[in-house]
Amino acid sequence: NLGRIFKYLKDSDQYKSTLIVFTSDHGEHLGDHFLFGKLGYFDQAFSIPLIIKHTQANEINSNNSHKKISKVNVFTESIDVMPTILDWLEAEIPEECDGMSLFPLIKGKIPDNWRAEVHWEYDFRKIGSFQPMIEKKFGLTPDQCSLTVIRDEKFKYVHMTALPPLLFDLKEDPGEFKNLANDPNFKSK
Repeated sequence: NLGRIFKYLKDSDQYKSTLIVFTSDHGEHLGDHFLFGKLGYFDQAFSIPLIIKHTQANEINSNNSHKKISKVNVFTESIDVMPTILDWLEAEIPEECDGMSLFPLIKGKIPDNWRAEVHWEYDFRKIGSFQPMIEKKFGLTPDQCSLTVIRDEKFKYVHMTALPPLLFDLKEDPGEFKNLANDPNFKSK
């Protein structure tokens, strides 16, 4: 169906002036950490695909492929999609907006004030018959079944409402097997 939409946009001469954003609400484990879906705090569930075709990327070469395709390797968050669309529309981005427009990155420039870490939250309380063992096993109430993550290039800190925290050195332990939260050498990290 995407092909049909793109064909319509091209046939109606709207393709070059249309911003196209491909994204998702979450990533997938696909067997990583012996998990499937979007469970827990691991990066795979929160590495969300994002592809943006913008109006300045319409130069087509003789092979009918885009001349410039770039991949940006900096931290972005889902909250950046809305300000990116508003920026493209040349509309005001509300001051209350936590996200930042991705257009500087699309244009190949990383702003000096770009984020150095990424944040996410996960709600793991029992929903229907899904995961009933978590609340029971750990003796948690539904409002205690959440976690918050802050991750930079080197460390990942996982704060849970009613369970002990986790800290991983992602350079030394990319599989996140060794919790350093209680190691006194990492208290200041």
